[in-house]
Amino acid sequence: MRNYFFILCLLILNCDTGDLEVVINLPIDLNEISGLETDINNDLFWMVNDSGNKPILYGLNTVGNIVKSIKIKAKNRDWEDLTIDPDGNIYIGNFGNNDNDSNNLSILKIHADSLASDQNKIHPEVISFSYPEQKKFPPIKDKRHFDCEAFFYFQGNLYLFTKSRSPKHPEKTNLYKLPSSKGNYKAEYLDTFNTCKDDECWVTSADINEKGDKLALLTEKSVFVFSKLNTEKFFKSDIKRYEFNYKSQKESVAFKNDSTLYIADEYLGFSGGNVYEFKISN
Repeated sequence: MRNYFFILCLLILNCDTGDLEVVINLPIDLNEISGLETDINNDLFWMVNDSGNKPILYGLNTVGNIVKSIKIKAKNRDWEDLTIDPDGNIYIGNFGNNDNDSNNLSILKIHADSLASDQNKIHPEVISFSYPEQKKFPPIKDKRHFDCEAFFYFQGNLYLFTKSRSPKHPEKTNLYKLPSSKGNYKAEYLDTFNTCKDDECWVTSADINEKGDKLALLTEKSVFVFSKLNTEKFFKSDIKRYEFNYKSQKESVAFKNDSTLYIADEYLGFSGGNVYEFKISN
């Protein structure tokens, strides 16, 4: 049925995704995609759905067929992004926190040897954490800066970008750092960046390129690309904002190469439910 609607949309409604080029029409199993990561070693895309869905890590080939479905032995409380390290370990961000009331935030680490095996059930390594600045669950509305949908691995650490639920400051994203190994940590606050003045500018995903000199922050409206990356102060790097001319619920970003991003959005009626390629400056 999902493919039928997609074809109908193309033939009848002439869906125009603008400068986003559709490369994969996602299967119905991933109609609420929240995380996308590329795995060069296994020639796969890894993907997950967000809260309310089964705790399954999906491996798709380059034409969009599901070739692996791995049950993760942990609750999908609110899975919101994926990242990968140079050894091929996958990290699932179980840190969605819409109401800013959760004290059960974590990142699930799936080791590369488990992913390469024939196992269809995996016990993850759990990285638990809290935000030391949060004193109440939930805090007052103007201080609700503790939702998160975006992170990546870099040089042994995990970098998290929060999503503000403050009605006065929806543009605010705070950057935190965590170790990438099992434990219970207080996230280290590093910096703040402002996107734009409405909730369509919430940061919904992040990624860093293989060379570690470009960073992408995704919102529904646009993607911010930080280049000539200052690895001590990410937000002090060169910044370019690319606005999309196709509106959809964009949930995940990953670098294909230095000049191309993969972007995935949720399926909403006749729109979305795809992986796209999007060109940026080299």
